[in-house]
Amino acid sequence: MRHGRARAAALTLGAVLALAPVGATPDGCGDLTGGRLCVDGPVGGEGAFTTRYVRHGADGGKGPGPAVRLGYQRKDARITAFPGWFGTLRTEDGSAALTGTLDTAPGECVRGLLHHDGREYVTEWLCSD
Repeated sequence: MRHGRARAAALTLGAVLALAPVGATPDGCGDLTGGRLCVDGPVGGEGAFTTRYVRHGADGGKGPGPAVRLGYQRKDARITAFPGWFGTLRTEDGSAALTGTLDTAPGECVRGLLHHDGREYVTEWLCSD
């Protein structure tokens, strides 16, 4: 009987958690299985762009973590460019961020890139208005 009540409570809690609203992914971000990858910068002009990766939950850890390569990719109405890289660094306390300067044109889009363990991950496109 005791196990039945505990199981019912666990199922009820699981249903509440499964039905909890999920926030919208911000522009220029992409949700990955273990974290979120984002790019931020003034698309449509010159300025500093930052690609940032933040690991979720307990696996974010303390101290140094895996090395990741962070960068960006650009596109306009005619072409999607090859990736550009800001560099490689180890995550520290579950996050990593690198910044570089780009000169983007009106109508252009930029997305963030992460390369780790032979795979590449991307954000949604961040476009000028």
